[in-house]
Amino acid sequence: MAATPSRGVILIHSAPRALCPHLEWAVGRALGRATSFDWADQPVLGGSRRAEFYWEGPAGTGAALATAIRGWEHLRFEVTEDPTPRSDGGRWMHTPGLGIHYAQTDSAGNVVIGEDRLRYAMDVAAGDVAELERELQIALGSAWDDELEPFRHASDDAPVVWLHKVG
Repeated sequence: MAATPSRGVILIHSAPRALCPHLEWAVGRALGRATSFDWADQPVLGGSRRAEFYWEGPAGTGAALATAIRGWEHLRFEVTEDPTPRSDGGRWMHTPGLGIHYAQTDSAGNVVIGEDRLRYAMDVAAGDVAELERELQIALGSAWDDELEPFRHASDDAPVVWLHKVG
């Protein structure tokens, strides 16, 4: 049986200049082909660069890509993998201070919190609403979103890439 094809995006929010070629090499190795990113200066953090790279590969490639580029100091990134008829979507977020966070996503890109994680949050909270909120914020990856948001907005001036046109 052939592997289910998938696609997604790698968003390098900030990387030291010296790390950029190593990231391209690591991503290329995970994809099985050479890659080249279109790097731009990251205005939020002087001396760093940012890039977006659209990828295609078999389902599970998002996890392989996140694994290939995690662990480098001073690197902020997100990897997304779109869901397929046979697999869930996912989003991996990484910051130097928080490490990596994974969340399952639906077809609209929303984070999906599974039943077991919800039950765990309720058990830990034991009726304390503030503790339940804290556990749900952890499950949603809110701390990662908060840290990455200024870097995401820095890309608002980036050129728009239309993937498809309707109508």
